[in-house]
Amino acid sequence: MVRRRPARGRAGGGRAGRLTRVIEFVLSLAQMLLAAILIVLVLMHSGKDTGLSGMFNPGQSQFGGTAVMERNLTRLTVVVAVLFALNGIALGFVL
Repeated sequence: MVRRRPARGRAGGGRAGRLTRVIEFVLSLAQMLLAAILIVLVLMHSGKDTGLSGMFNPGQSQFGGTAVMERNLTRLTVVVAVLFALNGIALGFVL
């Protein structure tokens, strides 16, 4: 009688299984960090009131610094949101 080895699955004990677990951990950690950063960036946007963005630049500047800050904050929020979405897609493929 010949004994066969059990087939190794995706999360087997081999080298590929360890690499998959490391990639999964790194992507999961990145997803949590991106989520926290995205929450903070969205809360910093001003709405009807000054919002949390007024915390860094209270009052109006004569040079329009608030508008520049809002524009840069919007750009940064979009970049982080795109990274969050792409990381979520990559994480879906790994899991």
